[in-house]
Amino acid sequence: MLLAMFATFFIHILLGIPLFLCLILTAVVGFVVAEPMLLSRMLPQQFFSGIDAFSLMAIPLFILAGNLMNGAGMTERLMRLARVLVGHLRGGLGYVNVVSSVFFAGVNGSAVADTSALGSLLVPAMKKEGYSAAYAAGLTAGSSLIGPIIPPSIFMILYASLTNTSVGDLFLAGVIPGLLLGAAFMAMNWVYARRAKIPTTGQKPSASEFRQALLGAIPALIAPFIIVAGIVFGFVTPTESGALIVAYVALVGLFNGELRLRALSRSIRDTAILTGTIFIIMAASSVISWLLSYAQVPMQFADLLAPFRDSPVLVLLMLSAITFVTGMFMEEVSALILLTPIFIPVASMAGIDPVHLGIVITLNITIALITPPMGACVFVAAAVSNLQIIELFRTIWPFVLVAIAVLMLLILLPQITLLLPNLVG
Repeated sequence: MLLAMFATFFIHILLGIPLFLCLILTAVVGFVVAEPMLLSRMLPQQFFSGIDAFSLMAIPLFILAGNLMNGAGMTERLMRLARVLVGHLRGGLGYVNVVSSVFFAGVNGSAVADTSALGSLLVPAMKKEGYSAAYAAGLTAGSSLIGPIIPPSIFMILYASLTNTSVGDLFLAGVIPGLLLGAAFMAMNWVYARRAKIPTTGQKPSASEFRQALLGAIPALIAPFIIVAGIVFGFVTPTESGALIVAYVALVGLFNGELRLRALSRSIRDTAILTGTIFIIMAASSVISWLLSYAQVPMQFADLLAPFRDSPVLVLLMLSAITFVTGMFMEEVSALILLTPIFIPVASMAGIDPVHLGIVITLNITIALITPPMGACVFVAAAVSNLQIIELFRTIWPFVLVAIAVLMLLILLPQITLLLPNLVG
């Protein structure tokens, strides 16, 4: 069954058929091979039940909040604050790129959206400052990986819905790894700026300029704390938190007079399109997940790795390698939904904390956004920087290696991931 399903999926991918149709056709083949009598009953049932979860309603709300912040001018204020903080340093725009990604991560949790928003503004400016186009685009794509790690995170919400793990714990666990990833890219930029002899531009901002930038960005900076604190301390569910942050952003935008009717309409339209894309892929992926469970693939996989149960680090390394390779050839949401049910029995057998596993899988899936041939962030970065996609894929690997180095650190030191969840209790 597995061989027939893999062959069906890759053949249809090569033919250029939309991903959700590839997944549905793969599921049909799996049913025909495994149990044809279940096809008419279980396929529609699992297709619907895969998205019939209250917690998943948080996804469109967080996407809408991010789009509204763009429409209300909050993202520009966050970028202005980043410029004031680090823009005057040597290689300042590279630092601004990374710091802006950290700020944006607390808004929408979408790496692709961050790449698009930052790339169109910063890549041209970085080229004028002396950065190569490939490096500017690569740094933009690489630093956008911080988006799904620092809460809120669409990937973490999906993982939580699949494993019954606390969304609040996952959000807390992602804060330090996200900041580590940002620090790693800033260190990379420090090295590049000195090797490429990027000049120091601008003067150190005055206290008045810093105060104005901070005051302007405070409404946007408050948003992540509303999300995380509300969920962690049990005031709201993730879905209610999404609704709360949408209302907050809309009210701030209307109060400032920057959220116009046209921007509101565009935000709702873009949210509907992206949400529909994500959910139809989720629904199709859940059918295949049920088929794999029906064929007892998770348990077989757990039995296969049983000899390594005494080495959680080795198990995580093997799971990470599988996730990394899968993410290179499969859309990230599909990969997460398909792999998580298979990995959970193995992780439980090895005594791996499900929160730690969630962060490791999320970072793995996120790294796939900048790896060829499916790296969505690389395609966006290439488009906004007017680069050939092949050229950017050739130069993206240093950024991939930096992200993998952070991943290895998290695998070897799970205390980094679990520090905040344990402190909060």
